[in-house]
Amino acid sequence: MWWLKEVWVIDPSQSLSAPRDVLVKGGQVLEMASSMTEEEVLTIAQGEPVETINAKGKFVFPGLIDVHTHLREPGQEEKEDILSGSRAAVRGGFTTILAMANTKPVIDNRALVEFVLLQGVRAGYAHVLPIGTVTKGMQGSELVEMVDMKEGGAAAFSDDGKNIQNAEMMRLALEYAKLTGLPIISHCEDKDLAGDGLMRRGVTSARMGLKGIPASAESVIVARDLLLAEETGGKLHLAHISTTESVNLIREAKARGVNVTAEVNPHHLIFCDEDITLTDTALKVNPPLGSRGDRESLIEGLRDGTLDMIATDHAPHTQSEKTRPFAEAPFGIASLETALSAVWQYLVLPGQLSLDRVIEAWSYSPAQRFGLSGGTLKPGSSADMVLFDPDFSEVIDSATLVSKARNTPFLGKSLQGFPIMVWVEGQLVQRNRTVI
Repeated sequence: MWWLKEVWVIDPSQSLSAPRDVLVKGGQVLEMASSMTEEEVLTIAQGEPVETINAKGKFVFPGLIDVHTHLREPGQEEKEDILSGSRAAVRGGFTTILAMANTKPVIDNRALVEFVLLQGVRAGYAHVLPIGTVTKGMQGSELVEMVDMKEGGAAAFSDDGKNIQNAEMMRLALEYAKLTGLPIISHCEDKDLAGDGLMRRGVTSARMGLKGIPASAESVIVARDLLLAEETGGKLHLAHISTTESVNLIREAKARGVNVTAEVNPHHLIFCDEDITLTDTALKVNPPLGSRGDRESLIEGLRDGTLDMIATDHAPHTQSEKTRPFAEAPFGIASLETALSAVWQYLVLPGQLSLDRVIEAWSYSPAQRFGLSGGTLKPGSSADMVLFDPDFSEVIDSATLVSKARNTPFLGKSLQGFPIMVWVEGQLVQRNRTVI
């Protein structure tokens, strides 16, 4: 049994942000109170040993839910596997992660959905939920058996990494997915507009001599998919939004009642195209980093609820891949272990986002949209939770990262504010930054 004393509880599911004593027993959040005496706690414990944590000055909140990770298993385990990825997740404060389907082979049938689910259970850290593809082989021409895959454990459907270019196929997908109640996650990118661009098209790309990807490569597909969701009544989720135009389109669609949610990645909230250098590929991402104006629009969109949630888009690569010349290196940042701390340091501490809004966007909102357990600390709920120390500092060192990947822009830099204890179903899985 755990007794967290004088901890600041943030639980958007209860509209709660206040100091409390919290008891955890039998894998569940047992009780919260303004204060508890030792006698009261021992009576409740009924002889069970009690570990007391004096947590004044720290925060406790529901375990974070990341709806967009790439774990690379099956087929690219040299980059990441489900065990290493789920260990990285709990080190970063995530107790549930949704694994994207663009593995080798892609997750386009029930057997592979069940494989990913089983591997997550075997790993025994974060809950790992598989996302299935929308189309067979991610070829954009034939829909998968969505109902069967849902029965096997799929949490959503996405051809992330490849946008569905055929509008009729996307329309059919939104229609079919209504039978499952699960969302279609759209990777919004017009491949003809994007071409073989390397970063966002603009003054910075011109100065660096790099072929650019226009903002419209994202926003024209956002507009298309919003119209299709409106027409079909389908459940649409838009991945990694990165442009001002996209935010405006989503805001207008929500005002019309379109059934849509959208996510934003930490790196798009923190960095812009001006931060990119030719000698460091860590910030080569897709969608590419936008302008300062885009970054400001994304922050405002998250503040006002136009953007519903934060998701890491954890994209691990090998060191040999990411040390290639900029034009040849793959897109992606490995971010499960640093995302929360980076958001705290670069966005919460400067006052651009409140911690309450961050936790809502990273726990309660994903749980609600994807129909997941978690995202709450209500008494009786599963004790998936995080103890966060706002003053804890750490230099991001390749020797201490538990992910197989090192492609993070924070390598060698100091970050402040880390999860120091993480529980999954009441089981302590991380303590003092060490995965147990």
